[in-house]
Amino acid sequence: MPMSKNEANRGLIEKIRDLEEQYGKTFSNTQKILLTTDGSITAILDVLYGKITLSTLDQHFEDADKSHAKLVNVDEGEEINYREVIMHREGKPLIYAISHIPLSRCSREVCADLIRADIPIGRILKNYNIESRREINNIFIEKPNDTLKELFETDEDMLARDYVIISNGEILMWIKEVFPVSYFTEI
Repeated sequence: MPMSKNEANRGLIEKIRDLEEQYGKTFSNTQKILLTTDGSITAILDVLYGKITLSTLDQHFEDADKSHAKLVNVDEGEEINYREVIMHREGKPLIYAISHIPLSRCSREVCADLIRADIPIGRILKNYNIESRREINNIFIEKPNDTLKELFETDEDMLARDYVIISNGEILMWIKEVFPVSYFTEI
């Protein structure tokens, strides 16, 4: 039996509490919202900062290897869209995101918008009235890789989450979002 919305929310609150305890820091309400929302991060950032922009760092098609196939529940070798982006406001990076999207589950129009890049996934889903839901898999802290150090100009720890977007009972996308632990603390 699937978990109820209240049970899922309690689980996320517990994950945040555990993470705060492990890290020895209380996260701001904004950080908690960004890590636990089952809505669009783009919409939240738009409310906080005015309309944000997105820059695509890398985007290409690839055959799903074993780990990526598992993330989006497809067969190994199926073609997926790999997309790496940074959401920013007036040149200031806000959130880094990676997504894996099985092309077989996207309409031609959605695929065209993905390829055109620089359109946040939340806006694409809204533009096409795609009924979907997000299920958060993990909320965690990680050390930054070289890309994150360069983008955010810091080597501090990163808050991260990964989740899937489900439409018509299938995983439409797997997404990981990351931002420095010092971000979104004053809002």
